[in-house]
Amino acid sequence: MYLTKEVKESIFEKHGKGKNDTGSSEGQIALFTHRINHLTGHLKKNRKDFNTERSLVMLVGKRKNLLDYLKKTEINRYRAIIKELGIRK
Repeated sequence: MYLTKEVKESIFEKHGKGKNDTGSSEGQIALFTHRINHLTGHLKKNRKDFNTERSLVMLVGKRKNLLDYLKKTEINRYRAIIKELGIRK
């Protein structure tokens, strides 16, 4: 599987406050970005996989909501995570 426990811990350690801090907005956004990139690669190979396409759209929506929340509450953290992950908004 592409998303093992070690990969999750490394994502949260790099973008969150620690490897056990799974609730921070930055950690969740980074995890969603990792999953979105994986699903995008899958859809490039399997164009007619509509369940994966629906999951991808839902994940993008969740990430957008978290980014909007972070933008409203703390603009500096928002700008840092956008720059770090290379997300264009």
